[in-house]
Amino acid sequence: MSVVAEVARLDDVLPVLERHDCDVLLLDLQMDRNALADIRALSERVRVAVVTASEEPEELVAAIRAGARAVVFKSLAVTTLIEALQTVAGGNVWLPPSLQTYIAGELQHPGVESLTVREREIVRYVALGLHNAEVAKKAFISEQTVKTHLKNIFQKLGVRDRVALAMYAARVGLVGVRERSP
Repeated sequence: MSVVAEVARLDDVLPVLERHDCDVLLLDLQMDRNALADIRALSERVRVAVVTASEEPEELVAAIRAGARAVVFKSLAVTTLIEALQTVAGGNVWLPPSLQTYIAGELQHPGVESLTVREREIVRYVALGLHNAEVAKKAFISEQTVKTHLKNIFQKLGVRDRVALAMYAARVGLVGVRERSP
């Protein structure tokens, strides 16, 4: 494996790909703009692996949906990055175990897919033990809006109360066991 080129801006990627034969493009998700549209366009020409500081599952899944063949956290060892790049170069997909677990949970529990980003946020707060007033304050919404979200969440997920919701959230990975109340 060898580095054939390096660029500092996304605008410079296409000209480099025109000049160099490249099997895998390593792209920082937090470059000078949102890279998701660029991943979609670039993945038609070359296998794209992304590196990111973010560990937000929704953002990472969005990169995969856009065409990324690997997601590597910046916090991982260089040997892990090399393994991911070799895997992608070989035509396969590489994902960190935490993202694999998240995706498996999504597939096993399709109700989670129906939740909006805001509803997932509410679920995480409830699973962390926050009361409606605390959730409202954290989410910058009214208590009544929290109650409305909870009613919708209970219906979508088929749970009856906050305890069942918290257990469900832990089981499907919406909240980690190490998370603490924000």
